[in-house]
Amino acid sequence: MAAELGRLTPRDRLLLDLLDQHRTFTTDQLVDLAFGSVGRARNRLNTLHDRDILDRFRHYQRPGSQAWRWTLGPVGAALLAAGRGALLPRPAAVRDATARLAMSPTLAHLLTVNGFFVALTAHARAYPGARLVRWWNEARCREACGNLVRPDGHGVWADNGRAVPFWAEVDLGTETLSRVVGKLGRYAALPPRRAYPVLFWLPTAAREANLHDHLRRVGLPDGVTVATATATADPRGPAGPVWRVVGHRDRVSLAELPAPITDGVPWDG
Repeated sequence: MAAELGRLTPRDRLLLDLLDQHRTFTTDQLVDLAFGSVGRARNRLNTLHDRDILDRFRHYQRPGSQAWRWTLGPVGAALLAAGRGALLPRPAAVRDATARLAMSPTLAHLLTVNGFFVALTAHARAYPGARLVRWWNEARCREACGNLVRPDGHGVWADNGRAVPFWAEVDLGTETLSRVVGKLGRYAALPPRRAYPVLFWLPTAAREANLHDHLRRVGLPDGVTVATATATADPRGPAGPVWRVVGHRDRVSLAELPAPITDGVPWDG
């Protein structure tokens, strides 16, 4: 471990922090997050894998090969634990955690949630005026919300001086619309300083249209703003003019969504 500390680059440390917070990313997601070049990413990721700093897995797929999913390796997990002053994890325990993740029924959802925020990060890399100021995972959201609601993620998106905080709900089309809409009542119970727009990232335009129809029938809870978009709506991804606020027809960009004002600033820092 002492030898590895001297060989870690700032980008390596960024990768460790991201994987510590968000558990796993595909190769393409890591390209967008930290590299910008597939060739550079593969070379460095393979090197870190050979040194047990990172681990990886993928499932059998035919035709072709599934992209690698990257996680912390035993040495990477130990380095992070040492930095926190925590007990170092046993290598076998780290491998077991990777195996459980690889077989988790929620893996596809996790990768989709992470992909949403990766797309925003990639957009910000290409447009200097934009920035993903904050990115919380589900566990961090639970800490902030208590038992009231369990968002998939939270972010603050800034573009040309305007900041928009939001809760992210990533939908894969596996739940009934009644169950999806049922979450909104819990968002209404959040304190005013957490009354951010709730963004539904949906798999298809048909699912989005059906959700709007359902919300027209049942209505929104007081104080809750909802906007929807689909993953295929615009090549600029979730930063672009893809968001339709419930009750409106026009599409707006993420930076144009309504932002709550809290103590004179649009989010609570």
